[in-house]
Amino acid sequence: MSRTRTPDSTPDLLDREDEALKPLAERMRPRTIDEMVGQQRLLAPGSALRRAVESGRIHSMILWGPPGCGKTTLALLLARYAEAEFRAISAVLSGLPEVRSVLAEAAARFAEGRRTVLFVDEVHRFNKVQQDAFLPHIERGSIVFVGATTENPSFELNSALLSRCRVHVMEAVSAADIGTSLRRALEDSGRGLGGHGLRVPDDLLAQIASAADGDVRRALTLLEIAAELAGEEGGTVTEDTLVQVLADRTRRFDKGGEQFYDQISALHKSVRSSNPDAALYWFARMLDGGADPAYLARRLTRMATEDIGLADPRAQTMALDAWDTFERLGSPEGELALAQLVLYLASTAKSNAAYVAWKAARRDVREHGTQEVPMHLRNAPTKLMKQLGYSKGYQYDHDAAGGVALDQTGFPDAMGEQVYYQPVERGMEIKLKQKLDALRGARERARKAPGHQGT
Repeated sequence: MSRTRTPDSTPDLLDREDEALKPLAERMRPRTIDEMVGQQRLLAPGSALRRAVESGRIHSMILWGPPGCGKTTLALLLARYAEAEFRAISAVLSGLPEVRSVLAEAAARFAEGRRTVLFVDEVHRFNKVQQDAFLPHIERGSIVFVGATTENPSFELNSALLSRCRVHVMEAVSAADIGTSLRRALEDSGRGLGGHGLRVPDDLLAQIASAADGDVRRALTLLEIAAELAGEEGGTVTEDTLVQVLADRTRRFDKGGEQFYDQISALHKSVRSSNPDAALYWFARMLDGGADPAYLARRLTRMATEDIGLADPRAQTMALDAWDTFERLGSPEGELALAQLVLYLASTAKSNAAYVAWKAARRDVREHGTQEVPMHLRNAPTKLMKQLGYSKGYQYDHDAAGGVALDQTGFPDAMGEQVYYQPVERGMEIKLKQKLDALRGARERARKAPGHQGT
């Protein structure tokens, strides 16, 4: 039968004599699972991970989530509940020699019957060789490996390490849960600001929680700055105080990471779904986060060709014009041209028929190999080539009835006629479809007519 462990009160990383010198976010770091805010799905009472932590039967894991969601705190709690030694290294600051030193210490400790929780922050920054160094120690159990990453483990971690760890997805903390953490810091006179008589109106506290953008650590830092501006004793945080604190704040964004690709995907899919409002929102989000406008212009041009195509050929021209306008005006004035493009692309008719046709043609080129050009389609600039039959039987379309030689094939003989392009009944492709349907039907009838070659 499992038993629930309660962390002891002996000094550790969270209990030192210099506690008062630490930032508020560090002083208020949760010391029990119940003190953690957010992560209700992962750490709800009765959940598998919570039962494992509270019983002290912990496993190696990868914690994947945005900054400030509690990855480091959870790793510390794992060690405390399991009564294990906690060691932390950063993939940004540590090299292979330090990794080997820490692993050797853990092996010696394991030989004495003691466990080590090894927390590796930003683990995705370690290369394959560095990641492989942990594998034998995880297998032997000499360490409980806890890797923290803001990037998708599937892309950034090697399969050998992933196969030995469970991946737990952590979410950005809601503004409501961050508000709980802020109120706790205001009331706690031991670790927090409870002894300072600081007053923060609820609406301003909610603004801080919202401005933190899912990051508890950031919220506590903002609160601490507000407290300093309001005065150490008896101060009140006002709107003017908050204006200073929240100036120049930025939203979470990683120009080369998971959030970047999630947001460009959201922009592309909103355009494809003909939702101009959502498309404009994601475009604004990416610009606000620091995305290169020239990159966005290139992606929007791709949308014009891939998702709109011949349903509205003007979209491609407008994309190139908007891109050119941005290059001439720069930011921020040129961004309006791109915003107008976003709205137009999302609002106009859509068709991927040209995109589908292009892929089908390329597939046939690969599958059918080097097919000979039919004799009637070959060029015959010399007498010899004419004698060999080059261009023989070619029908000059402008001389044919209706301007099209209906019984003349355009494909290699071994392939026969193919249909790649299927216009949709949207936008300008409606007329293209009507014309091509009639033309293809006429060609089919001409090929089946008596006396046609191959009938």
